[in-house]
Amino acid sequence: MSEDQEKKMEDKKQKEIKITPIKQGTVIDHIRKGRAMKVLKILDLIDRDIESIVSVAMNVNSSMGKKDIVKVEGMELKNEEIDKISLIAPEATVNIVRDFEVVKKHRVGLPDKARGILKCRNQNCISNQDEPVISEFEVVAKDPVTLRCEYCERKMKGEEISENVI
Repeated sequence: MSEDQEKKMEDKKQKEIKITPIKQGTVIDHIRKGRAMKVLKILDLIDRDIESIVSVAMNVNSSMGKKDIVKVEGMELKNEEIDKISLIAPEATVNIVRDFEVVKKHRVGLPDKARGILKCRNQNCISNQDEPVISEFEVVAKDPVTLRCEYCERKMKGEEISENVI
């Protein structure tokens, strides 16, 4: 390949890049189409006053169809935050980036139980009273994600889950 052809290919590649790389932070990839805003909400990145730059790409073409991507510069997610993401986007991948390189890749998976990261939507549930009880939910279905409170057995799914993340 000639030098001129290589340059044209590189120029074409540069034009195709829709999302710029980040130097340090977290990239949440393979979020199901239309769920990026829910991910931002459960991570409290919409209303919280943060210094980080947050980039969102929605409806991005991929080999598996359409997907969403969230990038948070200068912030690495904690395990508890990854657990929260799993309830909204169990197929997501969390990449930790340092010096423009992915140093850690974590495939998000739906746990069998969600403990201490949700509140029950039943106001009369013991987990919502002044008792020393930590909320606990069992995953009873994976698609759509459906959770059942271990105390009152109330079920929730979809929007109810994202609205009740602590």
